Amino acid sequence: MAKESIKAKEVKRAKLIAKYKARREAYKEIIRTSDDYEAVKAAQIGLQKLPPNSNPIRLHNRCKLTGRPKGYMRTFGISRINFREMASKGLIPGVKKASW
Repeated sequence: MAKESIKAKEVKRAKLIAKYKARREAYKEIIRTSDDYEAVKAAQIGLQKLPPNSNPIRLHNRCKLTGRPKGYMRTFGISRINFREMASKGLIPGVKKASW
């Protein structure tokens, strides 16, 4: 079980990412497509001034039930341990226990 503070930090990062998404994409588009050196330089500086936690790379996938960071299954949004428990109980439709 993850600490509540770590879970809260992830939520805060997700909000920052959503807040700065458009601005970050605009800067990256200028850097990618512009031929003007000064505009590219200004966009790079603007990109550097954004908060570090607004970068989507900083967001970590965590289990929705326990907050476990490892063994995360994207399709279900939970860890492998919770997936196995739920599958054994029959809570996930279409999953049969073969041999774990």
